[in-house]
Amino acid sequence: MKKILLMGVAVTALFAGAASAADLKFPPGQDTKFNWKSYDEFKAAHADLKGEPLTIFGPWRGEDEAFFRSILAYFTEATGVDATYSSSENYEQQIVIDTQAGSPPNVAILPQPGLLADLASKGLLTPLGEENSKWVKENYGAGDSWVGYGTYKGKDGKDGYYAFPYKADVKSLVWYVPENFKEAGYKVPTTMEELHALTDQIVKDGGVPWCIGLGSGGATGWPATDWIEDIMLRMNKPDVYDKWTTNEVKFTDPAVVAAIDEFGKFAKNESYVDGGAAAVASTDFRDSPKGLFAVPPKCYLHHQASFIPSFFPEGTKLGQDADFFYMPTYAAHADLGKPVLGAGTLVSITKDSKAARAFVEFLKTPIAHEVWMAQSSFLTPYKGVNTAAYANEQMKREGEILTTATTFRFDGSDLMPGKIGAGAFWTGMVDFVGGKSAQDTGKEIQASWDAIK
Repeated sequence: MKKILLMGVAVTALFAGAASAADLKFPPGQDTKFNWKSYDEFKAAHADLKGEPLTIFGPWRGEDEAFFRSILAYFTEATGVDATYSSSENYEQQIVIDTQAGSPPNVAILPQPGLLADLASKGLLTPLGEENSKWVKENYGAGDSWVGYGTYKGKDGKDGYYAFPYKADVKSLVWYVPENFKEAGYKVPTTMEELHALTDQIVKDGGVPWCIGLGSGGATGWPATDWIEDIMLRMNKPDVYDKWTTNEVKFTDPAVVAAIDEFGKFAKNESYVDGGAAAVASTDFRDSPKGLFAVPPKCYLHHQASFIPSFFPEGTKLGQDADFFYMPTYAAHADLGKPVLGAGTLVSITKDSKAARAFVEFLKTPIAHEVWMAQSSFLTPYKGVNTAAYANEQMKREGEILTTATTFRFDGSDLMPGKIGAGAFWTGMVDFVGGKSAQDTGKEIQASWDAIK
């Protein structure tokens, strides 16, 4: 999530204000792609909340804040609750200050499960109950994964379910230009073995397979961590990945070293990367996909998250001028299912009330997802939504990756201590593509982690 936020424009003002129910984005009952029955049933069940206050604090500002307010308007229209949403640039620090000062909002929405786990351990979150964890397990793609990210130890040391998932992002994508594939006779690979074979075939045909750029100013190196995380999930069981993010499995472990080496097979091969291996660290991640659109193409493949079309040439039509496929799994590791790397926001109650409980119930209705789906920048693992509500085919297919996933994992570097996930891991990847071995790279990153007191 840090990586996505790095691209945003800093917003210093605090946004606050009551959600208005006067102007619903889509009039209830009219457009059949929305599940209005779920809205009507929710409305009938929560008619006794008129005038109840509800304060919500979250990460969304700018355009995403406007989208969230459009969702909140349906909640207030259905319940009569007087709801207020606010955010700030430093929302992670602000929620800690507010909860510890005894003046928390009713609901906190955060993209960091580690931060929420810390709040739960101090008794600052309200358990959502087994009925909600069971609902998520049954209704979300990779439901067990999402339940795990919302389950923490409370002040009493006992596990409880504290955070409900709402809105997700997908990172396990490889981008390409369909016309280039068609002209060259290439097919979208369905296994990692086929992806390796395609990479070799492109070289044999006189082309360059990959565009890879790790440049990002002071955050240079982070795109490589996404590669490593995707590979880790495709070569190891989920618990190995989890232990890696908590330092139980070390960066020197053979599983981690093998994943780094696997990335190196793509990034450190002079014939595989536009500009050669030396260009990988110096090419800005925002510029790296441009080679896909050169004539003739400077590359045919680009691994990056769902946000990358923002940096495609102006006028690029997704699905036509550019497309993506799910980063495939290894046929040799078919038992690992279909893992997906990404990020997401989690909804917790920080000051209990009937309105807060009702808001969580509202998020279990398809309409709470479909209205945002129909606008922009929203994906959901909720299997009960109508995928036809997505604003475009790209979002629909990304949403289907989430609902059909067998495992979902948050970005590993975001789960690690900042000095590692946003420090030594990034710089280690730069050193690695610069020529250092995977084993030595792992040793240096691990040394930095061991030095943390």
